[in-house]
Amino acid sequence: MVKSPRSMITMKWVSDLDWRVLIFAIPCFSLLIFFSISSATTTATLNSISSFAPLKPFFSSRAPQSPGIQSNSTPPPARVPGWLNGSRIAVCLVGGARRFELTGPSIMEKILNQYPNSDLFLHSPLDQNAFKFSLLKTSPKIAAVRIFRPEPIPETEAQLRVLTARNSPNGIQGLLQYFKLVEGCLNMIKAYQKEKNFTYDWVLRTRVDGYWNAPLGPEYFVPGKYVVPSGSNYGGLNDRFGVGDFNTSAVALSRLALVPQLDSSGFRQLNSETAFRAQLTTQSVPYLTKRVPFCVVSDRKYGFPPERFGVPVAAMSSPGPLSGAKCRPCEPVCQGPCVAEVMGSLNKGWSWTDWAGGGLQLCDAHGEWEKGWEKIFDRVAGPKLARARKRVGALRLKDCVKDFEEMKNRTDGNWDAPPANEICKLGW
Repeated sequence: MVKSPRSMITMKWVSDLDWRVLIFAIPCFSLLIFFSISSATTTATLNSISSFAPLKPFFSSRAPQSPGIQSNSTPPPARVPGWLNGSRIAVCLVGGARRFELTGPSIMEKILNQYPNSDLFLHSPLDQNAFKFSLLKTSPKIAAVRIFRPEPIPETEAQLRVLTARNSPNGIQGLLQYFKLVEGCLNMIKAYQKEKNFTYDWVLRTRVDGYWNAPLGPEYFVPGKYVVPSGSNYGGLNDRFGVGDFNTSAVALSRLALVPQLDSSGFRQLNSETAFRAQLTTQSVPYLTKRVPFCVVSDRKYGFPPERFGVPVAAMSSPGPLSGAKCRPCEPVCQGPCVAEVMGSLNKGWSWTDWAGGGLQLCDAHGEWEKGWEKIFDRVAGPKLARARKRVGALRLKDCVKDFEEMKNRTDGNWDAPPANEICKLGW
């Protein structure tokens, strides 16, 4: 049968309409399916994360990130729990600045920027490396700075009875100088509190030579207890880092003042770590050990492999947490089963470091830092910290002076240091 022209026109119009509708509908339907799947995946991801209570505050109002992408930019401030939010935190930074171009930027990024409500207190001896403290000019808040000319400390009979020079690079005098650094920082905090008429909720004390490879999380702030790193306890307690409320910290940081009480309690021939534990126990301060994500950058040479009472030196590339173990930038010579064998041979109450989870890689530290360590550090630390290291190496005298003047102008409390020009000239 021959169809009429009108019928053919009608069928063609319907056919064209079907294709036009189909062409419009396919993309819309595809988008609908895409968003449905994406919504379900996102919900499942967030529900999965929320099942881990410690992580929930970090993700509850934040879009999920791709796990395959790593960023070397400054991490955002820690999501502080309600009980810690708004707390006054004093960060006590003590020690010499020998490798501060490596460690300082990590302290800025992983501690100070994580808790922008914290106040920085710097207590350090004046030497040829002190100019590196100019890196701190961008700290969120600087409360007080004291850079002093070191002088010998008279040794009392009580100190000679209580303390031992054994295993201390500079004998008992070295211990006293270290104790003075720590307690001096506590005195700076007390003076600032008195001036401002308040008391800190928390005091965090760490070393200038500490390299941090991860942020300090809020889980280290434990009410009523003083938190210290696990491992490297040398018969006592690891004293390379500590955080607690003001009352517990006042005991922990009174390294010189409590020596007479240790003497009257009968303690004899203590090293720094055993004296530290005695301070806390005699004053009934409860403590807690945790793995902490930092290591102490050291230029000292140590035999490899370490013997029973030897010192293992971690590669800075170690995932960690290293809890204040000695470290340096190196290509690791010992990983996996090798680490298990080495750590298994060490005295667990001495230099042993917690290596559970494969977080430790070891250097052969019997000699100087290896050639090309700068490239190793830059690769491990990332572009941002690499730029900071290079900036210190290329710093001009006038820029150093300018940075220190800026840092001084930003200091809210007491500035007790030689003129900027003098500090900077020592490094040239």
